[in-house]
Amino acid sequence: MNKELLEAMEVLEKEKNISKESLLEAIENSLLTACKNHFGKADNVRVNINPDTCDFAVYAEKEVVETPEDPALQISLTDAKMMNPKYEVGDTVQIPLDSKKFGRIATQNAKNVILQKIREEERSALYKEYFTKEKDVTTGIVQRYFGKNISVNLGRVDAILNESEQVKGESFRPTDRIKVYVLEVKDTPKGPRISVSRTHPDLVKRLFESEVAEVRDGTVEIKAIAREAGSRTKIAVKSNDPNVDPVGACVGLNGARVNSIVNELRGEKIDIINWDDNPAYLIENALSPAKVICVVADEEEREAQVIVPDYQLSLAIGKEGQNARLAARLTGYKIDIKSETQAREMGLFEQMGLQYGDAPADEELSQDYQDYEAGDI
Repeated sequence: MNKELLEAMEVLEKEKNISKESLLEAIENSLLTACKNHFGKADNVRVNINPDTCDFAVYAEKEVVETPEDPALQISLTDAKMMNPKYEVGDTVQIPLDSKKFGRIATQNAKNVILQKIREEERSALYKEYFTKEKDVTTGIVQRYFGKNISVNLGRVDAILNESEQVKGESFRPTDRIKVYVLEVKDTPKGPRISVSRTHPDLVKRLFESEVAEVRDGTVEIKAIAREAGSRTKIAVKSNDPNVDPVGACVGLNGARVNSIVNELRGEKIDIINWDDNPAYLIENALSPAKVICVVADEEEREAQVIVPDYQLSLAIGKEGQNARLAARLTGYKIDIKSETQAREMGLFEQMGLQYGDAPADEELSQDYQDYEAGDI
């Protein structure tokens, strides 16, 4: 048994994730290369390796002829019979080759073949390992800044957090542990090149999947996400179980679940709303925390007219238009928000089939409107 070789292969398989079969193939190819360098050709050379013991044998197959014309490929009948009297012309004889007698150059070339194969297999193993993490979230350790980009160690390789994928205002120090979204894994001659992000909307989605069991098992479904990284995210959720409140499941007891995600995102605000197949209801929910009097949605044009109480207009639009902008992204509708006074002056109530002072037809939307008219809010 070739104990040293077997132990070396087991170490490489464990530490580098290189299969034993690939290493045996590399050894076989290296021996064939050494034979070619030593004898000038290796077309008739065969290598036998026992995968259990790692014992190997190298031999050349030669044809038995009366008078050899090519000693590398042929053997005389006389010499063959000296090995075994049963050999006849036309038979094939296996001549053992002593690999220990290969020259220095042949040995060095064989070594290079093995090392090259190990490097290729290691690179391939790394690529396969991290390719499975593409479009997913993983934990990395900040290594260093180079320019405005950040090198993040993901375990066995370093990833690149480009400036464009960093949240404005976030700063990290070496050894900080952060969650990143794996954008792309490319296979290159120098190993896998991995790009990660802190701004991608799916980062929030994956964090909810890891933090909320109901999202992970499909009981609660994330239908849409709109995000302005570092500031605010709106996420629409739907329950596939009538006994499970989707918003409550994502928020958690005393906000524990959502707060964990907010902390990971360095204080980014997260609005969780109920998804609704009715676009009017969905738009109303998306404009939360603002109260809405009436919504009229045009599904063909993907446009919606929204009326809100006067005192809710600034809240519905949000700081620098953020709330309305995120609601539009979340729903896929172009949203035009008007205050009650503006709607009255423009005659929007009549256009919507309502008389000013009447409650909207939808019962769920009407109560706030009635309360507002009565002066209760």
